[in-house]
Amino acid sequence: MPGDWLGMMGGGQLGRMFCHAAQSMGYKVAVLDPDEQSPAGSVAELHIRAAYEDQDGLARLAARCKAITTEFENVPAQSLRILAQRSRVCPSGDAVAVVQDRIQEKAFIDKTGVPVAPYAAIHAGADIAAAPDALFPGILKAARLGYDGKGQARVQTREQALAAFEDFKQAPCVLEAMLPLASEISIVLARAADGQCVLYPPARNEHRGGILAVSTVDQALVPDALARQAADAAVAIAGALDYVGVLCVEFFILQDGRLVANEIAPRPHNSGHYTMDACVSSQFEQQVRAMAGLPLGSTRCMNPAVMLNILGDVWFDPDSGARREPDWRGVLAVPGARLHLYGKAQARRGRKMGHINVLGATLEEARAAAARAARALGIEFQA
Repeated sequence: MPGDWLGMMGGGQLGRMFCHAAQSMGYKVAVLDPDEQSPAGSVAELHIRAAYEDQDGLARLAARCKAITTEFENVPAQSLRILAQRSRVCPSGDAVAVVQDRIQEKAFIDKTGVPVAPYAAIHAGADIAAAPDALFPGILKAARLGYDGKGQARVQTREQALAAFEDFKQAPCVLEAMLPLASEISIVLARAADGQCVLYPPARNEHRGGILAVSTVDQALVPDALARQAADAAVAIAGALDYVGVLCVEFFILQDGRLVANEIAPRPHNSGHYTMDACVSSQFEQQVRAMAGLPLGSTRCMNPAVMLNILGDVWFDPDSGARREPDWRGVLAVPGARLHLYGKAQARRGRKMGHINVLGATLEEARAAAARAARALGIEFQA
């Protein structure tokens, strides 16, 4: 109940926003993260500065917290299993373990009956030589520890795939066919321990350099039949994982109208940040509700919304490269714009530093306002 302690494995921005949601509901939060300046650790009631495998740190977290969750998929699954011996842990270590490995993840999604892009598991150069011609051109993805486009290489030929495999130190990979994409969407859902699911409207996503740049949400953006298909697929995946908590499934919409699952994120997701201002209950509040065993909240979206990611690039002048302070006044002068900064001490190019949610009475109004906010920061955006 409110007043109890909740635990968070990971100290990044997702953990920080979780802390804010939990604290607004009356909970105290303990964060385990090795970084002394972690965004979540700086706002939590307790920051346990320890490695994710540190036995003493895990023991302290489990002793303090009745329920524990994670804010990123690369926390060691075994650490979650250890915590589960003393506390409620959701999602489970077993569910997270599936998602940590792209080879397991692809096979798991395929087993649920949800379509995935044609792929081959790559453990050695011979696997590339034996891969079907239909996988070229393709994308070679490291099986573990990849995010925001890192650990990925577009390859046109087997020779390029072999070279990329060498660059990845011959670590296990997935070779995935490059498909003719029309757009990309994501479904964020929350699933309770009793199997109840609530789903947010699909977000249409735009990536630049492998990093999510813009998410747009409006009923008119995704045809009803596709939205239902994506929602059903996401629920099936969550059920097969016996998942508890907030989960995101990313999908490709192909030019022929087919829907293909791309990947699973076992946590709140960048594309769900719009829920903080546009929905009755945010994805972070749902994370609190699910792990605490409380009723799940309403996912009703009250306005069309545009989410703009803020990267560290906006702190640097595009012409001279000199460091500058972004035009926050210009952003906050835009009606319907809500600024969320993550409290990171140092801005670096490509680093996620915050986001802006822009709401409007109509999608056109939201996009026009988002264009104004983007211009203030020098962010690429097409209204």
